[in-house]
Amino acid sequence: MIPTRLITRIFEAASIQRWNDHVRPVELTELDKQAHKMLIAYMLGRFQEQQQEISWLRIIEGGLFEFLQRVVLTDIKPPVFHYLMKKVGRQLNRYVIEQVEGDLSGLKSMASGRALVDEMTSYLEDPKCCADEKRILNASHYLATKWEFELVYNAFPKMYGIHETKREIEDKIEDYYELTGVQKILLGGKSHHFVDLLSQLRFQKRWSKTPRIPETTVLGHMLVVAIFSYLLTPLRAKRPCKKRIYNNFFSALYHDLPEVYTRDIISPVKRKVAGLEDVILEYEKKKLEQKILPLLPETWQKELIYFLENQFRDRIMEGDRHRVVREIVDEWDRDEFSPVDGTIVKVADEMAAYWEAATSLSHGIWSPHLEEAMNSLEDKYGHNDMLAPCFKAPGTIPRRSRP
Repeated sequence: MIPTRLITRIFEAASIQRWNDHVRPVELTELDKQAHKMLIAYMLGRFQEQQQEISWLRIIEGGLFEFLQRVVLTDIKPPVFHYLMKKVGRQLNRYVIEQVEGDLSGLKSMASGRALVDEMTSYLEDPKCCADEKRILNASHYLATKWEFELVYNAFPKMYGIHETKREIEDKIEDYYELTGVQKILLGGKSHHFVDLLSQLRFQKRWSKTPRIPETTVLGHMLVVAIFSYLLTPLRAKRPCKKRIYNNFFSALYHDLPEVYTRDIISPVKRKVAGLEDVILEYEKKKLEQKILPLLPETWQKELIYFLENQFRDRIMEGDRHRVVREIVDEWDRDEFSPVDGTIVKVADEMAAYWEAATSLSHGIWSPHLEEAMNSLEDKYGHNDMLAPCFKAPGTIPRRSRP
C-alpha cells in the first residue's frame, strides 16, 4: 500500500509554480518539470550506458528522492538554493528527510531492500553515493530547466537580469557536456526534437471539461503513474528482477506519449462509442511509427514499441518477440525475459486519475465527472484488500451528500 501522505505530497508538486517572478506565457509547475526531467534522464541514461555501466534503479530512486526534496523546499530560486546547500546543505537535507520520513516509513528500496528513507538519507548526504547516476539526473534537470527558460526568455527578453540567468543555465549545462546524450540534444537534431515533442504534453490539460484544483497536465500525470507503478511493483513480486522494475517505471512514464497527437480522449467516450478504442489505437500506432520512432536511435525503437503496445497487459520478451501473458510467474521474473506488469501500470493510471479527482474535491471543487470517476474506482477496487486503501481518499465530500 502507498501511504496517503505520500500520495498527497506527490500531488503538491502540481501546485508549485515555477518562474513565478518572471513573465510566463504558460503555467509552469514543478510536477511537469520533474516529469520532463525523468524523460530526459531516460535518454541520457540510454546514451551513457553504451560507454559505462549505470544503475537504472538508482536513477529511478534518485529521481524520486530529488523530486521529494524539491517539493519540501518548494521553488527556491536556483542561485539561492545552491548557496544554501553550500552553507547549510546538511541541515537542509536533514529537514527534508524529517518531513518525508513518515511518508516513506515501511516502504522498501528495490535497489537494496533497505527502507526508502535510509536510501534517501544516503543519497542526499553522501556526495559519493550514486555519483554517475546523479550526474545524469543533474544534467537532465538543467536541460529541462533550459527548455522552460527559453519560453520565459522569449516572453520578455528585456527583463532586468534575464541575460545573467541565461548565461548561468548555459554554464551549468556545459559542466555536463562530456555526457553523450547532452551533446546529442544540444546539436539540435532528432534527439532535441524528441525532447521538444515530450515537452508538448505539458500544454495538454487533464480532465479538460472539468475545473479542478490543482490542474494537472498529461506530462505530469505520466510521472505520477510511473512513481505509483514503481511503488506498487512489490505487491506482485517481493524481489522483482531489475528489468521488471525498469520496465514498469518507464513503460508507465511513456504510457500517454501517443496523446501528443491524439490529445486526452476520455475513457467514457472510448468505451461507449463502439469500435472507437480500436480506431484510436490504430491511429496512435501509425503516428508512433511515422512521427515518434524516427526521432530515436534504431536500437531504442523496439523498446518504446514494447512499452506502448498492449501497455495494460502483462507481457514478456521471448527472443525478439513480445508475448502477452496472464501474469508474470516466477520463472519469467528474470532480466532475460524483460517482464513488464501492464496490469500494475493500469492500476497506477487509474489510481492517479482517482487522486486527481479526490484532490480537487478536497479543495471544494466538485463536478459530476469527478464524482463519477471516484465512485466507479472506489467500487472497482473496494474489494481488493491490498489496493482498496489506495482508493480511499480522506477529507473529500462523502459520496451520498455531494451536490
